[in-house]
Amino acid sequence: MAKPAQIHLGTSAFTADGWEGVFYPAGLKPADYLSHYATQFGSVEVDSTFYRIPSPAMVKRWYDVTPNGFVFSAKVPQVITHEKMLEDSGDDLKQFLRAMDHLKEKLGSLLFQFPYFNKKKFAKPEDFFERLWPFLGDVPKGYQFVVEVRNKNFLVPVLADSLRQCGIALALIDHPWMPPVDQLFQRFDPITADFTYIRWLGDRYGIEKVTKTWSKTVVDRRRALSEWAKACRIILKRGVSIFAYANNHYAGHAPATIRMFEEILEKTK
Repeated sequence: MAKPAQIHLGTSAFTADGWEGVFYPAGLKPADYLSHYATQFGSVEVDSTFYRIPSPAMVKRWYDVTPNGFVFSAKVPQVITHEKMLEDSGDDLKQFLRAMDHLKEKLGSLLFQFPYFNKKKFAKPEDFFERLWPFLGDVPKGYQFVVEVRNKNFLVPVLADSLRQCGIALALIDHPWMPPVDQLFQRFDPITADFTYIRWLGDRYGIEKVTKTWSKTVVDRRRALSEWAKACRIILKRGVSIFAYANNHYAGHAPATIRMFEEILEKTK
């Protein structure tokens, strides 16, 4: 019997300026942050892997300090998505996967987060897709891969159809450049695998004019999160599991965003 669809909620990264004394007890050693985090949320999106491939010892420690049932998602290193833009990056991906394999059953999804591409990089969506499809066709099986694009004109049915053929999820993101979730579902079915991936990103530049210390909510996101909760209920009823993560830039304090979403989701039927 298939497992019922689940929703895995957490923040993007488990450390940030302003969290000590608010989310983490004052005086808690940074080495103990992850184990404390895991008492509050059941999943995390690891951000540090975007900047460098973690050592096997570090990944093993993540596994050891978290309880059974905890789930890690992680960003694929930027050397693949931003620097090499998929070209000649197969060895980089293999090295990354070897490290992440130490999470064993706690490994969730792995995110290819692509930047916004200007027309000098890719003049049209098809140019990007011509590079993306062969790469995705060669990625190892047995992983839950996710593709995130930041160009709204890339969000076309052919992208969803091709990801669906590969069993790779399309990231659904809340970002100023991208269409709201209800509008996206009107364009095409963005659920392309037996799981999906949601990221509450927000307006980095706008919110940093207000704060760079992520200790409290400074933007009211209740209305937007209510729309996401409706979408999540529909997705779960389809038997599709969800990984969903909040960034500090979304509302000012990612843990509070997740708490608010949990409250809204509980009331949304």
